[in-house]
Amino acid sequence: MPRIKTDFLVLGSGITGLFAALKLAPYGSVIIITKKSDYESNTNYAQGGIASVFAEGDKLEDHVRDTLEAGAWLCDPAAVQVLVEEGPPLVKELLNYGVPFNLEPSGKFDLSREGGHGKNRIVHAHDRTGREIEKTLLNVVKQNINIQILEYHTLVDLITPHHLKQKGLICYGAYVLSNHTGEVFPILARETILATGGAGQVYSHTTNPKIATGDGVASAYRAGALIKTWNSINFILLHFITKTEILF
Repeated sequence: MPRIKTDFLVLGSGITGLFAALKLAPYGSVIIITKKSDYESNTNYAQGGIASVFAEGDKLEDHVRDTLEAGAWLCDPAAVQVLVEEGPPLVKELLNYGVPFNLEPSGKFDLSREGGHGKNRIVHAHDRTGREIEKTLLNVVKQNINIQILEYHTLVDLITPHHLKQKGLICYGAYVLSNHTGEVFPILARETILATGGAGQVYSHTTNPKIATGDGVASAYRAGALIKTWNSINFILLHFITKTEILF
């Protein structure tokens, strides 16, 4: 059984995993694990765009209010504040990485509007925003000598003290399955980042891709993490025909 060591282990190759890897690479070696090809992620299928305050006359507090209202006032206000405040500079970082967002002739973002927003806030790359972000970040990641991507490797479980018959909530890395060989082996890391995306496939009917199986959520739960607001998953009726029957 091989045993791999790295400074940082990133589980997932969507926008969060790739962005995290780029941020961590200056400080040590990074391994990204993804259970299919490197570009296969929820990010790759996201069409709409990123809501962020850039329009003239728009304000951070307006975005906060719209978000809380759209969330029926059930959102964590502190989390919403972080999302809204930190969004604009991070979007600019994506632009600097080379993401081809739609721009006006003046060079400003060509902003659109989606449900729940009182102002134009949606930064987008036509109707394939996620795909363009994924493609751009992957290109940047592959040019970084400190980052290695292991495709077709699946997270089995996080390595925590209970595997070593010890007490505590420390993560030492992860057990990983090679989809090609069927071998399970450990990857040890100083820091482990869960960026595994959603869990749409736990439901009978979903528009999420087949890789959205909630591996990270399940492994975090087994390790002792508290899973919050599982009852707040968003459902949008998009299809009248499912895999097995006509609904209406």
